[in-house]
Amino acid sequence: MTDRLLRTLRVRNDHQPGVLGRLATAIGAGGANLGDIRTVWVGVEHIVRDLDVLLADAAELEATLEELRRTEGVELLDVIDDVHELHIDGKLEVRPTHPVRTLHDLRRVYTPGVAEVVQTIAANPDESYTYTIRGKTVAVVSNGTRVLGLGNVGPVASLPVMEGKAALMHQFAGVSGFPIVLDERDPTALVETVKRLAPGFGAIHLEDIESPQCFEVEQRLVAELEMPVIHDDQHGTAVAALAAAQNASRRAGITLKASRVGVIGLGAAGTAIARMIQAATDPDVVGFDPTPDAQQRLREMGGELAPDLPALFDRVDLVIAVSGRAGLIEKDWIRPGQGILALTNPKPEIDPEEALAAGAAFAADGRSVNNLLGFPGILRGSLDTRARRITHEMYLAAASAIAEHATEDELVPNPLRRDVHRAVARAVALAAVESGVARRSVASDYMQVEENYRTLGGSNRDAWR
Repeated sequence: MTDRLLRTLRVRNDHQPGVLGRLATAIGAGGANLGDIRTVWVGVEHIVRDLDVLLADAAELEATLEELRRTEGVELLDVIDDVHELHIDGKLEVRPTHPVRTLHDLRRVYTPGVAEVVQTIAANPDESYTYTIRGKTVAVVSNGTRVLGLGNVGPVASLPVMEGKAALMHQFAGVSGFPIVLDERDPTALVETVKRLAPGFGAIHLEDIESPQCFEVEQRLVAELEMPVIHDDQHGTAVAALAAAQNASRRAGITLKASRVGVIGLGAAGTAIARMIQAATDPDVVGFDPTPDAQQRLREMGGELAPDLPALFDRVDLVIAVSGRAGLIEKDWIRPGQGILALTNPKPEIDPEEALAAGAAFAADGRSVNNLLGFPGILRGSLDTRARRITHEMYLAAASAIAEHATEDELVPNPLRRDVHRAVARAVALAAVESGVARRSVASDYMQVEENYRTLGGSNRDAWR
């Protein structure tokens, strides 16, 4: 799989009409995708701009730079690697919620005052959710064996991803995630290690663990721990995909419940998507994956196995592809009126524009369907209710909340919208109560959160506090 590079190109170009257009054309000719453009300095004769570009690899970067050097009226000043700069010192740090400035503070935060809180928790361990970080803290656990599309990079190299997940949890749901990376591939050892560290956390978030081991690890932890456990590669992706399928089907005049859905690629994400779709539709899911283990998982959930990809396209109304293989889908396979969700990143199984040109009723790729829409709110709702586990009904509630908040021109909403994450958390919390796994009801708390948000005028401040 190709890497993806994000770079900022600082250029100085003549302050004349048409030069910016030639600059953008040169970037496209080099194979790069142009992102944000920011003006740094404006003079009488020249303008300095920063242009964000997304590239497949180092060769594409060099080709783009060469095109710029040949462009009249444009001077390349710098190539800025602000991705690495942003990650210097990591993306997280631990800060006290109550600074210690006086001896009185010290006595309350630490000894002797803390002993009183210890005794309270010893007498009733559930008080730890109130008097410690446990009630808002998630262990983000990985062994680095399946990181993004990079494969087995190891636990240390997976840390930037786990930090990113934790940062997003806090920004969008007020949840404190802490990265836990384990140098272990054996499922039993992973399960036992997580069980031993679990008492200090309110939930477990599994991430980037290779298939098929990830299935065993998650299933055993759900069974053996009385706390929320989510494998985001499975359930977070499936929730976002189901939300997209619900909206796409409705807008194309297809009833999802009555539709036959095909899933290409039955790894962690594909298996979870197939299982969730299977529960949401009347016809059985049709799947394709060349791996015997994946085929067996599909059979066990009651799905149908297609002998090849053309046969799958012949039988289904909606195709969801999570194969990890760019360009896998041929346009000749697409039947008029089908829906295509090609979700492999960074390059999909087929470009949405190509799928639409081939007759698809709707098409989207992984840039549009982001699992960030799901996991912050799912974890928040689960933690707030102190759920014993995350049920299928809670995942379905999350998908419905996401789908309902999309605008008319979206399959799913922008994942940066805080109101979406609040809606997901609320839906998950209510579903936890209705499913019988909640240890507390928080309906009044969510009403207060909404009131706080309205009072703040919908600002970017943390409405959870």
